[in-house]
Amino acid sequence: MTINKNLNGSELTLGLEGRLDTTTAPELETVIQNELSDVKELVFDFKNLEYISSAGLRVLLSAQKIMNKNGNMKIINVNDMITEIFEVTGFIDILTVE
Repeated sequence: MTINKNLNGSELTLGLEGRLDTTTAPELETVIQNELSDVKELVFDFKNLEYISSAGLRVLLSAQKIMNKNGNMKIINVNDMITEIFEVTGFIDILTVE
């Protein structure tokens, strides 16, 4: 997985490419832990994300908990397969998906 970071003031956009699974989730978790201190708006761009596993969902949930205190978080450009995963797991009700 490739993580493209774009910090614009207090807004951080993380563009994910590839697969977010047990192998790559720790890398994203490290980026989130290191980058969110001054971030008020966190945007995940899933335009090039092909797959997300339960490990990836866990990382998103932990990011959402941090951003509930710091500001806002949203996920954009979600493909149909990942949308279906969000719906089946109930994450569609927890996360802001646009």
